[in-house]
Amino acid sequence: MKNFFTTKRICRAGVIAALYVALTCSFGMLGYVGFLQFRPAEALCILALFYVEAVPALYVGCMLSNVISLYGVYDIFVGSLVTLVAALLTFAVGKIFRENRNSIGNHIARIAIGGFFPVALNAVVIPVVIVYLAGFVDGFGTAVAAYTWNFVSLLISESLWIYGLGTPLYFFVAKMRRKNVAVFLDGKKPKPAPVQAES
Repeated sequence: MKNFFTTKRICRAGVIAALYVALTCSFGMLGYVGFLQFRPAEALCILALFYVEAVPALYVGCMLSNVISLYGVYDIFVGSLVTLVAALLTFAVGKIFRENRNSIGNHIARIAIGGFFPVALNAVVIPVVIVYLAGFVDGFGTAVAAYTWNFVSLLISESLWIYGLGTPLYFFVAKMRRKNVAVFLDGKKPKPAPVQAES
């Protein structure tokens, strides 16, 4: 447990949470309304494939960001809980499909499967928050129509940010880890392999 709460992990969690809040709140209501929700912060969910500290960081970042949500306390707590569960599942994918730095297929599988959970859970659960808990049905006629519209909207929006922006973020982090850039690694920088003397 001592090795879990390292200074590097705590700092990295703080940076991820702060980035999530900044990237969400800087766009205001554009992140909560419209068919395509402008939430580039969702790309940060892909970091849970690399870092366990990304899980609580995404949860806290989402909770703080949702303070400005139109959907009130429901989005603050239920919406953030969806992010937490999705981040845990993404982290589990990262543990099952361990990072193989030399296999592009490994990276693609990690992104595709790990990104599925934030996309799917947000698309399925957040419309429940919007329509059935917060009661935003205006203009749709029925709750089913409102749910369907929000489901499609979130499915497309989340896919755009998770896969469209999250994929280059993933490969950037993977590249930095491959180059042994200390801030992207856990623990100390690995020592280079000893040079074999020629016989």
